[in-house]
Amino acid sequence: MTGRVILIAMLSVFLSSSAIAAGGESEAWNALREGRAVLMLRHALAPGTGDPANFKVDDCSTQRNLNETGREQARAWRPLLAENGIDEARVFSSQWCRCLETAREMDVGPVKEMESLNSFFRNRGDGPMQTRQTIAIANELEPGPPIVLVSHQVNVTALADVFPSSNEGVIMALPLSDNPTVLARVFPEN
Repeated sequence: MTGRVILIAMLSVFLSSSAIAAGGESEAWNALREGRAVLMLRHALAPGTGDPANFKVDDCSTQRNLNETGREQARAWRPLLAENGIDEARVFSSQWCRCLETAREMDVGPVKEMESLNSFFRNRGDGPMQTRQTIAIANELEPGPPIVLVSHQVNVTALADVFPSSNEGVIMALPLSDNPTVLARVFPEN
């Protein structure tokens, strides 16, 4: 009898979690639109892994960059955001060219560079410090249009504990913390 009660309780939790998840994306978009959440995304498709040995942050020719598919993916954010009531956003980006290009192709607001969003793929030891800086900066922003952070897989994973695909975003509740509440994983159809 006890095993049956536990099974029923676990099934109830699973079913209610599924129901929350089904309505959760709509609630996540509301939170983002109302300034109660932030959207952090991995840059659009830039074939390869890491960066070449001669990488220089201020020289795109030394970096992995978006291909045409990546540019199309980045442009697909604008209609998705508009569909969810967001025509303008405060957009912050890693200084890497593939992130800056993703942010600009989204075309939802001026793009500001944020050093803490830079990749720490090569320097994993920098991850905790950069993650803390990103949390602090996002939490200190004044109320205003929604916040979009364009970064890298390692950065998104370090903060949200999610391994995003290229061009995938995570909507997280504000204030951010070391263990933020992930409201939804989102990406535009393209």
